[in-house]
Amino acid sequence: MFKRIFWLGLGFAAGVIAVSKANAYVKANTPDAMRQFVLGPDQDHVTMRTLEGLVNEFNATRRAREAELNRTYTERAGR
Repeated sequence: MFKRIFWLGLGFAAGVIAVSKANAYVKANTPDAMRQFVLGPDQDHVTMRTLEGLVNEFNATRRAREAELNRTYTERAGR
């Protein structure tokens, strides 16, 4: 169990380091116009925008699934 946690943590840390290094490389070696095209005008908050988008998409999907389940079970209860 502890081996799995160790390797999972190590993989997560390696992923975070790889992403931060790649992000720094892109910022250092890409022309500003290209960075603005790819990352948008607010280049300092790409991570927060990405996380916000993921959370918003998750919540929209969750609400749709809850509504579907509520419809299904209210129809069954009405019989």
